[in-house]
Amino acid sequence: MSRAKTDLRPQQARSAETRAAILAAAADAFAESGPAGARTGAIAAAAGVNKAMLYYYFRSKSHLFEAVVENHFAEFNRRALEVLAAPGPARSVLLRYVNLHFDFIIAGQRHARIDQQMMMTGGRPLERLVRKHFLPRTLALDRVLERGMRTGEFRRADRRHTAISIVALIVFYFSASQVLQFLGQPGAYDRAGLKARKREVLDFIRHGLFTDPDAPLS
Repeated sequence: MSRAKTDLRPQQARSAETRAAILAAAADAFAESGPAGARTGAIAAAAGVNKAMLYYYFRSKSHLFEAVVENHFAEFNRRALEVLAAPGPARSVLLRYVNLHFDFIIAGQRHARIDQQMMMTGGRPLERLVRKHFLPRTLALDRVLERGMRTGEFRRADRRHTAISIVALIVFYFSASQVLQFLGQPGAYDRAGLKARKREVLDFIRHGLFTDPDAPLS
């Protein structure tokens, strides 16, 4: 191996580490202050780089915000598509996917606020992210639903609305965290509340969609 190729690997590793550090610092800043309130100088300092380096990797604060959201979506898609493409009964695949989605939000709770900000902003950045990440996952979920309805595991229903309902059962709970607290209930991330919510969501899906909700899962 040439000296040039040997030297290239440490450079690539350092570049990846620097980019990851900037994204992590930016995720904290955007979750705390939103895209408008976050300051690039503070993000650079938290990542251990100067502002020039931040703009070298990300051309602007808006590009950095988009990259933070995309980084989160890409990681979820990687796991979700693997689960949705797995063999086995459609019932089991669907419940594993719901569990994954629920647990992924819990593990990256700071991103719930960031993702919601992106949804509200809309525009071309959101359209690009939807086409790149949401569409493949939506199609994969649709294939599971189609297979389950074809084999008789799921009752016949409008697959598009079924998918929307499943996602809403998971996501709305976290989006409404502040509302729950104002209503005198524990926040969405209360440990006991999370356990109860996941149990209720899985039970609701089984009884709302499965033709035999009490049949054992393989």
